[in-house]
Amino acid sequence: MARTPKPKRTERLQIMLAHVELQAIDDWRYDNRIPTRAAAIRELLRRGMVAEELEPPEPNAETGDYSVITDDTLTYTRIQDR
Repeated sequence: MARTPKPKRTERLQIMLAHVELQAIDDWRYDNRIPTRAAAIRELLRRGMVAEELEPPEPNAETGDYSVITDDTLTYTRIQDR
């Protein structure tokens, strides 16, 4: 059976993260054996977009109000270490 070709990814997205935010993403990537950082971020985006248990974001929040890490001190502890 022939495979349906996947659409080419032609759009680039640049984001700025704190070191600990990127560390959290990388740890999740390695723990889940995701092959690349880009694939991990796409998977996290997909999961976030289908999540129904979360409250909607604050409508008038500023860009700095959004973070991978919910702690205001931007500290990160791996789940296994908690």
